[in-house]
Amino acid sequence: MKAQTEQRTGLLYGFGAYGMWGLVPLFWPLLKPSGAIEILAHRMVWSLAVVGVALLAMRRWGWIRELLRRPRKLALTTLAASVISVNWGLYIWAVNNGAVVEASLGYFINPLVTIAIGVLVLGERLRRAQWAAVGIGVAAVLVLAIGYGRPPWISLVLAFSFAAYGLIKKKLNMGGVESLAAETALLFLPALGYLLWLGAQGRSTFALDDPGHSWLLAATGLVTAIPLICFGAAAIRVPLSTLGLLQYLAPVFQFGLGVVYFHEAMPPERWAGFSLVWVALALLTWDALRTARRSRARLAEAGASTATAATTTTTAATAPATTASEAAVAVAAEVAGGAEVAGAVHGAPEPPPTVATPARGPA
Repeated sequence: MKAQTEQRTGLLYGFGAYGMWGLVPLFWPLLKPSGAIEILAHRMVWSLAVVGVALLAMRRWGWIRELLRRPRKLALTTLAASVISVNWGLYIWAVNNGAVVEASLGYFINPLVTIAIGVLVLGERLRRAQWAAVGIGVAAVLVLAIGYGRPPWISLVLAFSFAAYGLIKKKLNMGGVESLAAETALLFLPALGYLLWLGAQGRSTFALDDPGHSWLLAATGLVTAIPLICFGAAAIRVPLSTLGLLQYLAPVFQFGLGVVYFHEAMPPERWAGFSLVWVALALLTWDALRTARRSRARLAEAGASTATAATTTTTAATAPATTASEAAVAVAAEVAGGAEVAGAVHGAPEPPPTVATPARGPA
């Protein structure tokens, strides 16, 4: 009963996180006349303030000393901060310049890009269904390029930057709040310097006559941190495969807002391109779920073999029991690998032992 309650709670947190990420395109236009770079700088400054308060409440500071003592990890964190800055900044610009649908496409094709990076960078081997999904995804991009009259560069930059960010985060293996704190701390001084420079030039929109605008800019820290905290709460309560499926909520909401609320054009060729992307994602999801079921079945079979071997006499069972145990370990490793692949497919993170490492949500 307790496990079911925890899972239901995790689902609510997951819906909350991805729902907020999906609805965030409604927020960025409220910050006009601020430009995308100014909004991004405020987001970095105020996010650090929010996560600083969270860390103070949790009394979790030991990771800072470890990070400073490991130059390679610090360099990777700096790289992650730079990559996610490109992702955030471009997303804000796209929303405020009438490209919500194209931005949503970036997060639809992100799982396909993640798989491609796994093959090209990590040397991973793909199953036939995954190859087919990647091929359909490439065809979809070509169709959309024809429809737009240019490559969908906003979608591609968002997808590749988010996938690269996920790859770096996988190597870092830091908690969600700690990760955001480290990244925003590294970018705090440049962001604050830019805001001070804007103010000196008389181009800042923060201290205008309208105090509501200043409060909205400050709220970018909450808009960043609250979904992330909800995601972390969901990641430790629901299976990775479920979390991966929930991730599709964000681009679905964004796409719906772009078409219905922002009234962006969707000619037939764009519908064709998006349809191909959705077919590829459906194929990936089916393959991931099928692989997970098979891995669980093999693990259960290996466990049953181990239990049977344990009931035999000690002398006769020594060798078979060892073999069964080795088989169980091997299948368990395969299940873990399958979960990792599912996480890569869906862009979801691998949660560390205590706090889940988040895949930063869209926007």
